[in-house]
Amino acid sequence: MGHEYCGIVEEVGPAVRSVKPGQFVVGSFFASDNTCPICQAGYQSRCVHSHYVGAGGAQAPRLRVPLADGTLVAAPDLPSDELIPSLLATSDVLGTGWFGADAANVQPGKMVAVVGDGAVGLCAVLAAKQLGAERIIAMSRHEARQKLALEFGATDLVTERGDEGVARIKDLTDGLGAHSVIEAVGTQESMTQAIRSTRPGGHVGFVGVSHGVQLPGRDLFYAEVHLLGGPAPVRRFLPELIDLVWNGKINPGKVFDLTLPLDQVAEGYRAMDERRAIKTLLRP
Repeated sequence: MGHEYCGIVEEVGPAVRSVKPGQFVVGSFFASDNTCPICQAGYQSRCVHSHYVGAGGAQAPRLRVPLADGTLVAAPDLPSDELIPSLLATSDVLGTGWFGADAANVQPGKMVAVVGDGAVGLCAVLAAKQLGAERIIAMSRHEARQKLALEFGATDLVTERGDEGVARIKDLTDGLGAHSVIEAVGTQESMTQAIRSTRPGGHVGFVGVSHGVQLPGRDLFYAEVHLLGGPAPVRRFLPELIDLVWNGKINPGKVFDLTLPLDQVAEGYRAMDERRAIKTLLRP
């Protein structure tokens, strides 16, 4: 199990050239060659040679990463313990939140809404702030998550959901809807809410793994919004995100509010399922 990882390289295959033993590296959850036409277009998660790294089991003392040259990015040096949570966040939740903001075409001075207050949604708030959004509306009902959303850059909090949530977004955006909406849940309600909260001509970036989501054609037709999403091409963003973390410009590791040893992984899942933790960090 597990697909988020960072750590020190112990051994490399004979063909590996870009990383070497002793380096601290971060990888994305899809291995990619980073050279095929799809990768070069910035969609490494759909690489023609992609492998799902989670199949190798990142929640383990050691992990074999295929296509290492195209998948792993080395940090400038061995990090301090304080940096490790934020570097781990770049492997998925920050990279995914960042892709959500990129897919939603977040622009300086614009209004952004984020549907979902899990680790990805919170990192999407952080990404929107870094990309220059003027107003960032976080949809959240949980006090601890609201507090972190504000710390990451949210300007407004909306607790309502469904039709009431859409109405509240419209109230905050002069009746028009947000320029950009990031959907970070993956349910029918969250996707519908995201589309309806977007102004005509606006953009929806959907990064929540879809569970039973259906899009009525007529509603989508008249919404006139841009839709882009899917598994985040984290590898595209890793160099920039690692640099931001390394230089202390962002601290996404704050989404990890519970740290446990690897042999207590089941408790980590329970804590997240019961909303006692936003995100669990496991240390081998």
